[in-house]
Amino acid sequence: MKTLEEIKSECASCQKCPLCESRTNSVFGVGVPNAEIMLIGEAPGENEDLTGVPFVGRAGKLLDKVLEEAGFSREKNIFIANMLKCRPPKNRDPLPSEVDLCVEYLKKQIEAINPKVIVLVGRISAMYFLGKDFKMTRQHGNAYYQEGRLWYPIFHPAAILRNMNQLPLMQEDIMKLRKMVDEIK
Repeated sequence: MKTLEEIKSECASCQKCPLCESRTNSVFGVGVPNAEIMLIGEAPGENEDLTGVPFVGRAGKLLDKVLEEAGFSREKNIFIANMLKCRPPKNRDPLPSEVDLCVEYLKKQIEAINPKVIVLVGRISAMYFLGKDFKMTRQHGNAYYQEGRLWYPIFHPAAILRNMNQLPLMQEDIMKLRKMVDEIK
């Protein structure tokens, strides 16, 4: 099994798909290397591409705030990554071919971190891991047990920014996550 640093180095020099040609940085992930909780989004946006860090724009600030309300943070107890490590043009949804090539890095990250809970941030990552028929509006905040761990879908913070009426749902889902994690320990 490779270390996170080895996987990060591979990822930084990846040229498997055309997204590498326009990237400023590959966006590997950040957080605690042995975190019990790993968050997985879909792909980096513009701010992430510039900094090399996932979820650093407005949506990332909202995500951090909601996580911190439940006692979670990148510095203390979670790891945050994306399915894709390079930004798709104009923040479009990832193409299936891009996901197929890039998700191998994510699978290696999951293996190295070995989290007890994986939080799927948004529709794209939830559909990839939980099935193409997954419906976020109906299934968010429900835990699914597969591959020896819990998979937990939540709304993407960018979707919340477009409809702030859903913020209480996201906050409730994260508080439910807190409870689940406490019960696992």
